[in-house]
Amino acid sequence: MRFEFSTARRILFGAGAVKEVGSLISGWSRRVLVVTGASDQRAEDLLSGLRAADVSFHRIPTAGEPEIHTVVEAVNEAVRQRCEAVIGFGGGSAMDAAKATAALMTNPGPPLAYLEVVGEGKPLQQPAAPCITVPTTAGSGAEVTRNAVLRVGERRVKVSLRSRKMLARLAVVDPTLTHSLPPEITAATGMDALVQLVEPYVSPFATPFTDGFCREGLLRAAGSLEAVFLHGGDSAARENMALAALFGGLALDNAKVGAVHGIAGPLGGMIPAAHGALCARLLPFVTATNLRALRERAPDAPALQRYAEVAQMVTGSMEAEAEDGVEWMHRICDRLQVPGLSDLGLSEKDLPELVEKAKKASSMKGNPVILTDAQLFDILRKAL
Repeated sequence: MRFEFSTARRILFGAGAVKEVGSLISGWSRRVLVVTGASDQRAEDLLSGLRAADVSFHRIPTAGEPEIHTVVEAVNEAVRQRCEAVIGFGGGSAMDAAKATAALMTNPGPPLAYLEVVGEGKPLQQPAAPCITVPTTAGSGAEVTRNAVLRVGERRVKVSLRSRKMLARLAVVDPTLTHSLPPEITAATGMDALVQLVEPYVSPFATPFTDGFCREGLLRAAGSLEAVFLHGGDSAARENMALAALFGGLALDNAKVGAVHGIAGPLGGMIPAAHGALCARLLPFVTATNLRALRERAPDAPALQRYAEVAQMVTGSMEAEAEDGVEWMHRICDRLQVPGLSDLGLSEKDLPELVEKAKKASSMKGNPVILTDAQLFDILRKAL
């Protein structure tokens, strides 16, 4: 057996941890660019800590998922402000924008030179500028991943800038930052975390190291998803989901994801819908299709047993079979009021374009079985 594991240089987890960011980074950076979501309402503890540590900062808000031009503007602003480091404070989009900005601050040239699929895919030559990631949702796990997902608007696609050189120097996970999230965002991000525990667990690239994160995360997510949706102030459930999201990020970055993300990635470039909501809707249909395909073409595949183990973890029954897991996924989607893909903006006429893009997505490499065009169309029609 041979495997490796990479992640952020340091991870700090706990209630109130965001207040420590200023003192933690003051020794190696005195001027920082702070990339937040559209609002900085929840960032006051972070910004106060920077002021107290005498760290100068310039804030850039990002609305929605980062476009290439957004990152270019952020890099230019970081240079103008003579920033030495970047803080990403927000959901996956804000953290991805921050990681991409930090990478391009030290690696000159247009972003397309380094992007997968639609770009040249050149490797980064220099380590990114120091980056600190602070999630305010419990979903993406982007605080500990080596990639940044960027939207290329003119091509209606989302692709990754990816390199170990982009891993955060410091990831600070403070569950209290998620307490004020509205139910619909809680649901979408929570389901994203769930998907990012299921897919690495059944991936052909899974390792004993990533398995541990997936198992622990699945148990926590399954027991807390509905609780945080119904009772946003449930601090124990919020902490469980923050851990589940962190574990999902650690797992996916080292064991890959699969067809849920392989479809959701390009789909997010075609319609303005939250990534987590797309993953949530796709999960039960992709899982059911994977199970059928594995039984038909690879009945001895380890992934079949792993899907059964997923079912046992999420249902709490050691007698559960893989299909029981699919039924549980449908039930949790119903309880969290996950909308259909048509409600999110996808139409039947978009399916041929989406299938072609999905087949080229890098995430498909982590699926436990290759899906045919017919199977991809079937998943999407059922998910509409």
